[in-house]
Amino acid sequence: QVQLVESGGGLVQAGGSLRLSCAASGRTFGRYRMGWFRQAPGKEREFAAAISWSGGSTSYADSVKGRFTISIDNAKNTVYLEMKSLKPDDTAVYYCAASPPRTVVKYDFWGQGTQVTVSP
Repeated sequence: QVQLVESGGGLVQAGGSLRLSCAASGRTFGRYRMGWFRQAPGKEREFAAAISWSGGSTSYADSVKGRFTISIDNAKNTVYLEMKSLKPDDTAVYYCAASPPRTVVKYDFWGQGTQVTVSP
């Protein structure tokens, strides 16, 4: 069974940085696509960034492009989200997700989330 465990959230001032981690276990993840999503209070969950397990393909939401960097350490089965120049609008619960290899990306597995709060 796939398990995804996020960590690294916290409280930071605007302009600051945080690095989130997602430890994946329970399966061989080759050819999986891993994503980070976020959900702010009163809003729907939205896509932030994604990466192929090989690390060769990444994508970002326009709202985080240039400030967030997604990366992966295959040896540690861990996906990272480096967040810089944080804004109060980045305040949300951040979720790690995994999409098994298939024609269409669909995130079947989710972590429990980690809270990120950015103060003005």
